[in-house]
Amino acid sequence: MKQYSRIFQYLKGYKGKISLYFLFTLLSIVFSIVSIGMLMPFLQLIFTGKPTVENSSSSVIEGINDFINGFVGDDKAAALGFICLLMVTFIILKNLFLYLSYYVLNPLKNKIVNHLREDLYNKVLRLPIGFFNEKRKGDLMSRMTNDVGEVEGSVVGTLEGWIRDPLTIIVTLTVLLLISLQLTLFILILIPVLGLVIGRITRSLKRHSHEAAVKYGESLSILDETLSGLRVIKAFNIEKLLRAKFFKTNDELLTAKNKISYRRDLASPLSEVLGVILFTAVLYYGGRLVLKGELIEASAFLGFLGIFYNIINPAKALSTSFSNMRKGAAAINRIEEILKTPITVDDNPTGKQLIEFKDKIEFRNVCFAYEDAVILDNINLTVQKGKTVALVGSSGAGKSTLADLVPRFHDVTGGEVLIDGINIKDYSLHSVRSLMSIVTQEPILFNDTIAHNIALGSADTSGKEEIIAAAKIANAHEFIIKKEGQYDSNIGDRGTKLSGGERQRLTIARAVLKNPPILILDEATSSLDTESERLVQDAINNLMTNRTSIVIAHRLSTIRHADEIIVLQKGKIVERGNHEQLLAQNGFYKKLVDMQEVR
Repeated sequence: MKQYSRIFQYLKGYKGKISLYFLFTLLSIVFSIVSIGMLMPFLQLIFTGKPTVENSSSSVIEGINDFINGFVGDDKAAALGFICLLMVTFIILKNLFLYLSYYVLNPLKNKIVNHLREDLYNKVLRLPIGFFNEKRKGDLMSRMTNDVGEVEGSVVGTLEGWIRDPLTIIVTLTVLLLISLQLTLFILILIPVLGLVIGRITRSLKRHSHEAAVKYGESLSILDETLSGLRVIKAFNIEKLLRAKFFKTNDELLTAKNKISYRRDLASPLSEVLGVILFTAVLYYGGRLVLKGELIEASAFLGFLGIFYNIINPAKALSTSFSNMRKGAAAINRIEEILKTPITVDDNPTGKQLIEFKDKIEFRNVCFAYEDAVILDNINLTVQKGKTVALVGSSGAGKSTLADLVPRFHDVTGGEVLIDGINIKDYSLHSVRSLMSIVTQEPILFNDTIAHNIALGSADTSGKEEIIAAAKIANAHEFIIKKEGQYDSNIGDRGTKLSGGERQRLTIARAVLKNPPILILDEATSSLDTESERLVQDAINNLMTNRTSIVIAHRLSTIRHADEIIVLQKGKIVERGNHEQLLAQNGFYKKLVDMQEVR
């Protein structure tokens, strides 16, 4: 039951409602048993003409006798009507309390699933960037949708069975013990056999469910790659390859789901068959005792059987719930893998607040390694306030990783990063990032209006005038006002309704509106045409005015006027200086310049 600890943890906050559900369920069970128990005086009245069972050693039967005699005495017609009225009344009360138990529990189940989704989404937002480099997007989406749905249906969905069915069995067996100790002990000897058989059948459900969840995540990943790369797929005529890959994964998913269905669907009918066998065994054993005159009268025995049959459905439901819980355990484990992933970049909410950037950013003996790969090795670098530092080098040299250390997308594995002489980890994460803006090579936009995308993160403080002013600085105002809805135009998923240059200028407008003292620019013009590049570069120049900038450069023409250029190779600084100084060194930077012919 350890894997369900999170579900129980959510339930701790609703002890009052659980107690209320327990009470309503108990009353529903009691009235259900009592309504069935009314069969004993009814059958006794029909068979013998007397509404009570005589010479019984059972306290339950004696209680029913006293209750009926107290109201009707020896009047047979009155007794018959009274018994029928009681049966109807108890059935009404049973179903009333059953409804009330559902009325209390169902919102509680929905809240549990809601908490689980919120915790998952919150954890995804808090996880460091490096976590997502190792995970397929489709697999993460599968865990947040399919696995949560599996938990909702197979674990939380059977939550009422965790209380109602065991409680029904316990209360019913208690009443049966009071009616006949000998018959009830016979039942208790046979019941474990049923549980053993069902347990063996459902044992492999967890493994098959895990296989199905993994294959579902793989199919989502293939679908995501297909939708994202549709142009390339069609251009290279690889539809057949992708189709075969998806169909193979889909067939493996089908096989895993079929195995789950075979096992799960066998549990319910098998439990019913075993229940009927158990019932028949009790019928035979008890019937022999009644015939020999060694047990209660026939009418009481039939009432005993009616109450005993009340166990069959709960036992069947409990076995189904057990198999569903086995199936849901795999989904819970996959969800827990995310929820228990350590947060390597701590928010530090009690840290110092970085209200203003005053002096410099310093990398002091900085090292960064991921698993066995060394990405940065002993980096020492100072970025003075108001200066522009450019990072250049071959692909994989560590440029992006070095820049990502400033907003703490990663934390150093050696050395330290300081802002104004204080370790960046000693500041609250929110205050550090509030003083920075990032313009990435691939524009990140959301399926919303132009105005909302520009005001992202500043929506509470920005009016229409500020948004327009930011768009003008970013050279975006001209194309925006040509749109039918202007600033209220929806840009589609990831900004697909805009050109590459238009998307990039919106991200620059967003950075302008935030008005941060520190900028991180991951070559924002490398994938643009000449005209768009000029417009975007002008916008970037406007953005960089009077700001401290760290620029990751692929096109060296864009950083010729940087105050300092840092040349990285294999995670180390191999050259540094301004454009003219590096050319004079006739080293690696000059080779890059010659290849791009920017002199």
